[in-house]
Formats: sequence, C-alpha cells, structure tokens
Amino acid sequence: MIAELTGAHTAVLTAMLGALRSRSLDDATARRTATDIAVSALIELRATGDLDRVLSEETAGEAFARLTERLNPLIRYSDVVLELIPPRREHQLLPSDIANSARELARGTVLIMLEQQGIARIRVAWHIQDAMFRIDLRDDGPGALTPDALAMHRLSDRVSSLGGTLSLDAVPGWGSTVTAMLPLAASPAPPSSALDSLNPRELQVLECLTHGYRNRQIAEQLHISEHTVKFHVANVLGKLSVSSRGEAAAVARNLKVTIAQPLDVPDQPRPGAAPHR
Repeated sequence: MIAELTGAHTAVLTAMLGALRSRSLDDATARRTATDIAVSALIELRATGDLDRVLSEETAGEAFARLTERLNPLIRYSDVVLELIPPRREHQLLPSDIANSARELARGTVLIMLEQQGIARIRVAWHIQDAMFRIDLRDDGPGALTPDALAMHRLSDRVSSLGGTLSLDAVPGWGSTVTAMLPLAASPAPPSSALDSLNPRELQVLECLTHGYRNRQIAEQLHISEHTVKFHVANVLGKLSVSSRGEAAAVARNLKVTIAQPLDVPDQPRPGAAPHR
C-alpha cells in the first residue's frame, strides 16, 4: 500500500510539473491545468481509493485501460512518446492483486524512466501466456538504469511478494528494458510442517509480517524489544526457507495463518535469562 500511494503521489506531482513547465501553455493556463490535475487526483483518491481492493478480479482489457488512464497524464505535456501495447487476451480474468501490481509496476517503472535525460520513447506491453503474465517496459534512453532504482521504489518487493521475478537489461547508449513475470496460478503452498516448526511467538511475528509491520511496530504490538523481533524474524525466515519478509508473508497468506495466542501475551523468558522489561 505504501508503494502504491507513493507511486500515485509521484505520478500526480509529475503531471503537475509537466503542465507548469510546458512551453505550449501560458502561465494562467498552466496554473489552472495543474490545479485541475490536483483536484482530479483528490476526487479519485476519495471516491475510488478502495475500488481496487473491492474488486476480486477484472479482465485484462479493463486492467490495461485503467493503466492507460494513469499513464497518459505523465506525458501529456512532455515530448516523450508513450507506446502502449495491450494484451491480446483482453477478456481473460486477472486476480485483483495481479492487476493492481501490474499497473503500479508499470507506472513506477515509467516514472523511473522519465527521470533520465534524453528519453524520447517508452514502450509498455502486456503479454498473457498460459499461466504467466509478462510485463515489458522499454525506453530509448542512455541505458543507465540500475537495480537500485527499482528497489528504491519497492518494485522488486512487490513482484517477489507475488512469487514473480523482475529483471533489468540496460545497454549503454541503447536504452533499458524492465521485464516482470507474474504467475497467474497460485504457487503450491509449502507443507504445513513448515508452520508446525514455528513456536507461538514466531507465529505472532509471522502474523504481523502479513500486515506489513516493520520491526518497531512488531515490537510495540508484542511488547518486546526490536532486537528480539529481529531474532524472531530471522528464525521465521529460516524455518520457512524464504529469503525475505514479503515471501514469508506470502506463505502465511497462502496457508491462511492465524495467531496461536493473543498478541498482547509477552515472551516467555528462557531458562536462566532475566525477564524482559
């Protein structure tokens, strides 16, 4: 949600700056256009902020049309040409989390590409192949994009939380290509024995991870120290054989994990250890 809101705010600011900097608009028109963009964004936020989460699924064609609506304001007053290639299987249904992530991934990547100098064209294409959804984004810029740029905008985390992959191919002088592969079919859940190995406190920590809590929030929720939280998180990742908090949360959601005891139960002190204050 943080990544999605950040992308939305960045897109609105980019569109407003595009209008204010446009050489084709006089000062009064530019200010009025920027104001209209801001007002429209506020109305959309208040009226349809929960729409994406209410819908359980939508067709690929509808999802791409909504993406188009989000991308067009970014280049309306820019010299950059945006080439949009919709999926051929436009009537295929997409789960809402896949559709939302695909839109935010595309918008976030386009924003990153627009930050470069010398961009004239950006191509966005969606492809649906059996149980796999591929998103291709290509620019004709300097070819200087780095994986850190994608990580900074939490794009890598978003893709990995859905069991997908994100790759970057940047060739100096030829541009950059970002490709995301999202599985449309649910990946097989790990055996329940993986969760059986977690103790009650680790299950509580895992439950917090499914809500996107950071260490400090988990510490406050469970009334333990952040150092103890780090210890429990490391144990959870190891026992579930995953490498990130997002993957652990995905496992928990797939298995519909519920906490084993109330969240306000403090840690049981280890034998010989002083109780935590």
